[in-house]
Amino acid sequence: MESPEKLKEIVMQKYSEIALQDIETNQSSCCGAGGCSTEVYNIMTDDYSNIEGYNPDADLGLGCGLPTQFANIKKGSTVVDLGSGAGNDCFVARNETGPDGRVIGIDFTPAMIQKATQNATKLGFSNVEFRQGDIENMPLSDEMAHVVVSNCVLNLVPDKNKVFSEIFRVLKSGGHFSISDIVLVGELPDALRSDAEMYAGCVSGAIQKSDYLEFIKNNGFENITIQKEKPIIIPDDILNKYLNEDEMVHYKKGNSGIFSITVYAEKPSSCGCGPNCC
Repeated sequence: MESPEKLKEIVMQKYSEIALQDIETNQSSCCGAGGCSTEVYNIMTDDYSNIEGYNPDADLGLGCGLPTQFANIKKGSTVVDLGSGAGNDCFVARNETGPDGRVIGIDFTPAMIQKATQNATKLGFSNVEFRQGDIENMPLSDEMAHVVVSNCVLNLVPDKNKVFSEIFRVLKSGGHFSISDIVLVGELPDALRSDAEMYAGCVSGAIQKSDYLEFIKNNGFENITIQKEKPIIIPDDILNKYLNEDEMVHYKKGNSGIFSITVYAEKPSSCGCGPNCC
């Protein structure tokens, strides 16, 4: 496995390229990574077109859920979007917060920040901003957000436990998150887990569902709920790039699987003695 620094370099490079791709290219691949499928579209993504606040110019087809739909965002809230890309979920969140709220998108890639800022300017939103930063060490003050959302991003981060620790830090007491992400049940074939491009495409960066939920619990969150879950089927023309025929047959007949989940959890209203409290 590559070092955390190398993995971050891979993500930075790949998502700089993705910022220039069209939505159709991204939807036919694994979160925008190469190896586009000619068999199916929308491998990971859900349809935003009927969601209020949706802006097609900001949709790069990189998500794996609709976290803002489940996030219970109130008027006037401060919302943080982790891995904000071209701004898609930020603009949906802004529709919920209204002009009196505040939305902050954080992204690791300068090209994405530039694209999102341009989109916000075109929309005339003065209460939506984008900051370049690493979500393992967010450029945000403590207890400043009512809600945190994220869409198919934490799987790209080497230290997922640190991200949940940071989410706990920046949420206000009683605040909550709704995060869509890719998780595993069972073990993927080694070729899928080790390939760098598949890492940038979400799959090999994903961890076991049970471990993912344990990170959330261990960082002091409560009322942990899976709001939505769906299987992710990687088409044969992508799998062929990583697996031989026998490996493909074994993988398809096995009990392992790739899933998109949307998870909700709350920071306690009165913080007890969790790892981020005392």
